Amino acid sequence: MTVKAKDILKKLGLSKEEVLNDFRIANESRQASLMGRREVLTGKAKFGIFGDGKEVPQLAMAHVFEDGDWRSGYYRDQTFMIASGMMQLEEVFSMLYGDTDLKANPSNGGRLMNNHFSTRSLDESGEWKNLVKQKNSSADSSPTASQMPRLLGLALASKFYRENKKLHKFKNFSLKGNEVAFGTIGDASTSEGHFFETINAAGVMQVPMAMSVWDDQWGISVPNKFQTVKESISEILKGFEKTKNSNGLHIFKASAYNYPELIETYKKGVKICREKQIPVLFHITDCTQPQGHSTSGSHERYKSEDQLKREQELDGIHHMKKWIIDNEIASDEELEVIEAEAMARVKQARKKAWNNFQKPIQVRQKEFLKMVDVTTCNCAKTSAIENIKKDLERIGEPITKDIVSSGKKILRLICDNCSNPNNSLKKNVTQWLGKEMAENADRYNSCLYSDSENSALKVNHIPPVYSDKPKTVPGREILRDNFDKIFERNPLVVAFGEDVGNIGGVNQTYEGLQEKYGKSRIFDTGIR
Repeated sequence: MTVKAKDILKKLGLSKEEVLNDFRIANESRQASLMGRREVLTGKAKFGIFGDGKEVPQLAMAHVFEDGDWRSGYYRDQTFMIASGMMQLEEVFSMLYGDTDLKANPSNGGRLMNNHFSTRSLDESGEWKNLVKQKNSSADSSPTASQMPRLLGLALASKFYRENKKLHKFKNFSLKGNEVAFGTIGDASTSEGHFFETINAAGVMQVPMAMSVWDDQWGISVPNKFQTVKESISEILKGFEKTKNSNGLHIFKASAYNYPELIETYKKGVKICREKQIPVLFHITDCTQPQGHSTSGSHERYKSEDQLKREQELDGIHHMKKWIIDNEIASDEELEVIEAEAMARVKQARKKAWNNFQKPIQVRQKEFLKMVDVTTCNCAKTSAIENIKKDLERIGEPITKDIVSSGKKILRLICDNCSNPNNSLKKNVTQWLGKEMAENADRYNSCLYSDSENSALKVNHIPPVYSDKPKTVPGREILRDNFDKIFERNPLVVAFGEDVGNIGGVNQTYEGLQEKYGKSRIFDTGIR
C-alpha cells in the first residue's frame, strides 16, 4: 500500500481491511435490495421496501455505534443493521418472505412488513439480557416519525443513568450513561409533528441523541419543495443550534456519496454526543433510491429522465469504489473480486432463507395430499375434489394459505356417507384443519405478550380488603400516595410532563413528590 493511502487511512482512523469490509457490506446490501425486489415481482413475497441508496452513510454510522447504544429508526436502515452486526444477510430475505421461524427471522417473526428491525432485550426465560454488552434496536413501527418519541426516551434514559449515581448499580442497562440513542428518518417525515417535538425536547433537555436524516429530496412522489421550507431540514433547524450560552443541538451536514467525509463527520458528531450528552443532527444529502420507494410502484412515473440520470451519477457505492481506487487503497481488480463475492454471498443467503421458509410448508403440503388421497370415498363430487388436489400439487412453491384454502374447499365437497365413518375423509380433513389453524395461531399470534414467568398476565390477583369504617379522601390523594409508593420501591421510575414537577401536576396528583425524590426523577417539560 502506498504512502498516500496510508496517510489517508490514518487520518480516518481505519485500516485497509476495514474499508474493504465496508465496501463488501455496501455491495451485499445493494444486491440484497435488488434481489429482494425481484423476489416480490416473481411472486415469492407480497411487498418489499429496501435500503438501497443509503448504504454509505449507514456504514459510517455503524463505525460509531457501540455496545450498549440504541437505535430507533425505520425501514431504510438495512445496511446499518448488517454493518453493526445486529442482523444477518439472510434476515433480509426471511423478513421478505414473512418467515415465522424466530431463529431465522428474529427481528419480527413474520409479524410485520419486511425491513422492520429490532433486537431482543429478554432471553428465552423472560429475563433481561446484559444490554450494555450488545448493540440494541427498538422495534420498528410502520407509521412514519413514530420512532421519534421513543428515540427521545432512550436518550433521556442514558442521561438519567449518568446523572443519578443510585442507578449505577443497574449494570445490565447502562454503563453510567455512556450510551447514545441513534435515530434515523427520511427527509419527508421530518415535516411531521413528532419530529419537531422530539428535536425541540432533545435541545431543551440536552440528551445524547444522534439523529440522522436520509435526504433523497422526495417523499414517494412528492418533491421536497412541496413539503419542506427552503427544501432543507438543516436550514430550518438553524434556530435550534446550540451556542456557547444556550442549549440546543449541533448540526452536521454531509453528502451520502462522500465516504471519507461521512466517516469524519460521524466520528466528530457522535464524540460530542457521547461525551457531553448534547444532541446532534446529521443532515445527509444526496441520498438516492435506485429502485424507487417500494415494490408497490415505480419512480419512473414521477421522476424526469434528468433526475433519474443524476441519481445514478450520485450513487454512493460507485463513488466509494472510485475513491478507493483513486487513493490507491486497493486496485480495481481487488474490488471486482469483492463485488463478485458479494453477489455470490447474497445468492447464497437468499437460497438459505427461502429453503428455511419453504421446506416446512412443502412437508405439510405433501402430508396433506397424502391424507386426502382416499379412494374409498364415494362422494358425488369426487372429481371436483381431485381437481383441488391436483391444483395444490402443481404449486411448486406453496404458502400456508394454499394448503389451508385447499383443505377448506375439499371439506365443503365431502359427503357424510363414506364407507368408514371412523376414518372418513371428512373426519380426517376436519381434524387436520383444526390442528393447522391452531398451529397457525401460534405462528402468527404468539409473542404478543410475554409467555415467561415474569409476564404481567401471571401476576397473582390480590383482592382488595375494605375497612368497616373506611376513611374518605379525595381521589387525587389516592393517586399521589400510589405514585409515592412506586417511586419509593423502584429507583428506575421517572415522571415528566407539563406541570408534573414544581407544582405537582395541575390536579396535585404529584404533590410534594419532586421535593421528596428530586428533580432528576420528577420534572417539568413542555407539552409533548
